Amino acid sequence: MSMKVQTRQVDGVTILDLSGRITLGEGSVTIRDAVRDVLAKGSNKILLNLAQISYIDSSGIGELVSAFTTVKNAGGELKLLNLTKKVHDLLQITKLYTVFDVKDDEASAISSFSK
Repeated sequence: MSMKVQTRQVDGVTILDLSGRITLGEGSVTIRDAVRDVLAKGSNKILLNLAQISYIDSSGIGELVSAFTTVKNAGGELKLLNLTKKVHDLLQITKLYTVFDVKDDEASAISSFSK
């Protein structure tokens, strides 16, 4: 199953609704392109909605870290929303849960971005 990205705007925050698998190859390239596209359009508040992500491998984790770094270097913020249990556990195991700002509901995630 290939990864899909839906982009939407809410109160100045760009939300990327991801679905499918984030794996070596197509999934990780899709995230990279989507994040760069959003930054190129001038938006630097990005929320990755991972509610529909069924699987993520080590390269997918690397891509999340890379996206986080890219956005931070561009003076923006990247946050994660609606982690599935598998993804949540993976971030705990890799100790990346403390790196990312993880939110459970969209409204509080959007209001948490600096104005």
